[in-house]
Amino acid sequence: MYLARPDSAVTAGTVASPPSPLHLPRLTVRRWAALGVLLIALLVSVLASLSWGSSVIPLERVWHYLQHPDESNDSYIVNGLRVTRTLIGILVGLALAVSGAVMQAVTRNPLADPGLLGVNSGASLAIVLGAAWGGLTSVGAQFALASVGAFAAAALVYAVGAFGSGGASPVRLVLAGVAFSAAAGGIISMILLLKPRVFDAFRFWDVGALTRMDVSPLVGAVPIAVGLVLVSLVARGLTDVSLGDDVAAALGTNVARVRVVALVALTLLCATATALAGPISFVGLMIPLACAWFAGPHRGWIIALSALAGPVLILAADVVGRLVARPAELQVGLLTAFVGSPVLLYMVFKLKGDRR
Repeated sequence: MYLARPDSAVTAGTVASPPSPLHLPRLTVRRWAALGVLLIALLVSVLASLSWGSSVIPLERVWHYLQHPDESNDSYIVNGLRVTRTLIGILVGLALAVSGAVMQAVTRNPLADPGLLGVNSGASLAIVLGAAWGGLTSVGAQFALASVGAFAAAALVYAVGAFGSGGASPVRLVLAGVAFSAAAGGIISMILLLKPRVFDAFRFWDVGALTRMDVSPLVGAVPIAVGLVLVSLVARGLTDVSLGDDVAAALGTNVARVRVVALVALTLLCATATALAGPISFVGLMIPLACAWFAGPHRGWIIALSALAGPVLILAADVVGRLVARPAELQVGLLTAFVGSPVLLYMVFKLKGDRR
């Protein structure tokens, strides 16, 4: 039996010639068009993030301070605050969107979110435990606690999901992640009710924001880069795995290896993003779903488009949050949840209609 990979130009008994540039498949044209639009949108989002904020600084002064920083307060706002939160926004958006695309492929669930592995819950639990019994409430301490908690949660969920015969199947991983998240949520609620001081420290982290200036973006860039390299190594295998384990094995894909590498990668990405900005919801759900409309079933294209669309969404939400509540700000986690909830409901009805 012959099985062709998705988007393959070769079928049984035929040899396809390279298409003429004037006769490219419509799906390919749509993918490249989406890529170009997202590149322009990312550039615009970066410029907007540097130009606008809760403090009103004329645009010509913004560009002056970017080129000639000085000791003034406005220069610090532009070069110290806006540049840093723009870099954090790019890293967080990229990491969450790509980890969502990987998660949806591994679990074969278009509504899967990186939080299904318990990464966010593990990070939150570590933050609360550190504040309750260690007095660790600084931004740097929260970053370290969130990183350790996220990795520990993912390792525990994978170990539970892989226990017994059959290995770590998508259903087992999801069930283990949901169970851990529920248990961690109960522990967190109990501690917050018993220790109001911990609640005061935790609520600033839990809202999800790009304003943690005590952590350098370079700290998060390294693990995110490692995660992206791992994703690129298994991108083709993820396309096969998303079709089912049996089909992937028939295509010559080592399903177990792809799944392990993918889980390590998405844990690196999601844990780092959560540590940098707190738990920001819906980005890992919305972005891969939207990109799949343009990219089709090819997981490599979905990941590539998600890597651009994620930062666009995060930066756009952050800019809107700065402008709508001047001189105060709305945190980016609130805005992504506000936008993501109706998108999720729409996708539920759309998927329900597709099954008819």
